[in-house]
Amino acid sequence: MQRTDGKAESDAAALQAAQSAFDETPCNNLALRQASRHLSQVYDRHLASTRLSGSQYSILSRLARLGPMTIGRLAEALVLDRTALGRALKPLQRDKLVAIAAGDDARIRQVSLTAKGKTKFEAARVHWLKAQAEFEAAYGGEEAAVLRTALRRVVTV
Repeated sequence: MQRTDGKAESDAAALQAAQSAFDETPCNNLALRQASRHLSQVYDRHLASTRLSGSQYSILSRLARLGPMTIGRLAEALVLDRTALGRALKPLQRDKLVAIAAGDDARIRQVSLTAKGKTKFEAARVHWLKAQAEFEAAYGGEEAAVLRTALRRVVTV
């Protein structure tokens, strides 16, 4: 279906500008960071109406899929340091989307999704699916699956 509102032309122009601005750097770190920032903007745009960032959605998603876990295990699963995770958890805890309590050992804190957090996650998932579909339509579904496999390898290097 062809758009008649000029949005398609605007999107194409933005993509062209982004591609010409992208430095074909030999630096793996820069290339990954640029791609990560770009993709984060896509997901954040879709999630904006939920008042969750892509990072916050990822935390809720991980807890929804895997259940309660220690802060250390959650940080490891998200490839974040504990300090960064602690900062990311504060607004989620404030909004009562996650609960943080002492684990079996009082020195260890356990993070869990609250009922409100589960409801928020389920509502946000609709928007996340739209972001996922947008990326896969532009990049290709099979290529996106190959990319995720390659990126899983990157985090184990």
